Amino acid sequence: MKDNLIIGRYIPGNSIMHRFDPRLKLVGLIVMMLLVFAATTLTTNVIMIVAVTSLVLMSGISLGVFLKGLRPMIAIIIFTVALQILFTHTGDVIWSWGFLALTTGGLMNAAYIFVRFLLIIFLSTILTLTTQPLAITDAMESLLKPVKNIIPVHEIALMLSIALRFVPTLLEEAEKIMNAQRARGVDFSEGNIIQRVKAFIPVLIPLFISAFNRAYDLATAMEARGYRGGEGRSKYRLLHWENIDTIGAIVLAILTVVMIVL
Repeated sequence: MKDNLIIGRYIPGNSIMHRFDPRLKLVGLIVMMLLVFAATTLTTNVIMIVAVTSLVLMSGISLGVFLKGLRPMIAIIIFTVALQILFTHTGDVIWSWGFLALTTGGLMNAAYIFVRFLLIIFLSTILTLTTQPLAITDAMESLLKPVKNIIPVHEIALMLSIALRFVPTLLEEAEKIMNAQRARGVDFSEGNIIQRVKAFIPVLIPLFISAFNRAYDLATAMEARGYRGGEGRSKYRLLHWENIDTIGAIVLAILTVVMIVL
């Protein structure tokens, strides 16, 4: 379970994507996702596929690592694509049976949905694999500074940092509990869907208790060390905007303009 986890995992490196400022990567992720949803033609989808593929190559990380990020989403992707194929009745009819129909429009929509899922997962994976969790939270806090008087920016960034930090820990804890349950004769793969869900109840209860205990211990440790929020605090890691970030921002702006024109 832990080996297949991509969210929250950082792979050290010295690629171009690793050297980009995390603020640029956060803004770029949002813009690229909007462009993915805005791509409604074959030409714009091909452009986005080329752009995301270039980012994957620039990360210097094996494609197999990115494909691992698809595993938890395979069932949702297949289900959504199947709905588009069978229930979209536009274009020429290729095959039909009752209220189900296979049409050219349905196949085209299914292809677009599949590409969007793929590109969005790859984009989010690029961010987490090439950016340290603390850098992501620092970037978010820096970008939200203009509205710090309206929303608690530092607290939101702190919660994100803690969540990213403890996702692998909780999954490791869940794996230990499941192994202990298997040693006592529990089989998580037998029976129908209801029986499988019931089999996970002995895992969820101790996992929730462990999570609350960790949260309590963390809060106690922070208070014992004098943590009082972000007001007046200095930072050990400072964000620096380099020339490579300016070039990346220009390329992102050009891509956005091209997509809007097309």
